[in-house]
Amino acid sequence: MNKLFLAQRLSRVGALLLVLTTFLIVSAYRPADREMYQLRIYHVKTGQQEEQVENFLRGAFLPALHKLGVRKVGVFKPIGNDTATDRRVVVLIPYSSLAHLGRVAERLEQDADFAKTSPAYWNAVHTAPPYLRVETIQLEAFTDKLRLREPQLQGPRNERVYELRSYESATEKQHRNKVHMFDQGGEIPLFERLGFNAVFYARVVAGSRMPNLMYLTTFENQADRDEHWKAFGADPEWKKLSAAPEYQNNVSKIDIVFLRPTAYSDI
Repeated sequence: MNKLFLAQRLSRVGALLLVLTTFLIVSAYRPADREMYQLRIYHVKTGQQEEQVENFLRGAFLPALHKLGVRKVGVFKPIGNDTATDRRVVVLIPYSSLAHLGRVAERLEQDADFAKTSPAYWNAVHTAPPYLRVETIQLEAFTDKLRLREPQLQGPRNERVYELRSYESATEKQHRNKVHMFDQGGEIPLFERLGFNAVFYARVVAGSRMPNLMYLTTFENQADRDEHWKAFGADPEWKKLSAAPEYQNNVSKIDIVFLRPTAYSDI
């Protein structure tokens, strides 16, 4: 059997195993029809690798997802990506449910035409791969009422700032407490009132850093972002909420990544 073909098959089998693992983890406790989100982070080293990945995403992956009913796929690059040691291309894929995620993964696996697209990507040899690694994070919306929203921004796309935040907790109990703070304690309504233009709020159900939650807010530019967070920190409602005894020590680490959408991103 051709080694490249075998490697491609193993890669796809790995993706399907991730979906199955996520299903087993989530189905044990989840209600039906919560939106699921997948973050695929392509780690690349060179400009050539970045170009190969983007050509694949733009010409093959996004069209295939659109054909299967996944309409709003976000593709982003960290701001300052051209000078970063770890260059990344970040893809946000929304699914209407866990079952939808499984169907799309299965259809892509069986789609012979998809496997033929973007030959420079699919046929790359092992000595010149199109990326260093692909990192996958699986997320679930906090509640069945939360849906991915396209940000309402008016400014130039090349000035927009998307802020991806990751909140790790020391224990699962404290993680659930932070999710409660967002969903029932009033943190999401505060973000909404202050106009943070959030795309999603979700908890990580499969990934390398858990327990964890993530959310994505959007702004016209960096100055707009800074003004929003200044207003948030000064807001009396936030001061009251953050001082509430029941919500203390529920975050152990915060990671922030500033992103900018590519020209072909749906979001």
